Amino acid sequence: MAMTLRLTEEQDRWLTRLAEADGISKQEAVVRSILETAARRLHDDRVRELSKAGRSRYAALLDRLAQ
Repeated sequence: MAMTLRLTEEQDRWLTRLAEADGISKQEAVVRSILETAARRLHDDRVRELSKAGRSRYAALLDRLAQ
């Protein structure tokens, strides 16, 4: 699917630097950035869910340990 990406000059400079640092095209740098951000965000959401469940499950124990 085709898409036009409008960037400021500064954003384009950063994208160019990122692509050059990894030895890839700017298009590939954008795709990798999207995938990495999505994976990180989904991982962070899952960690929050597990943390909330753990705090709920072990609330009494955590309260005792805090004393």
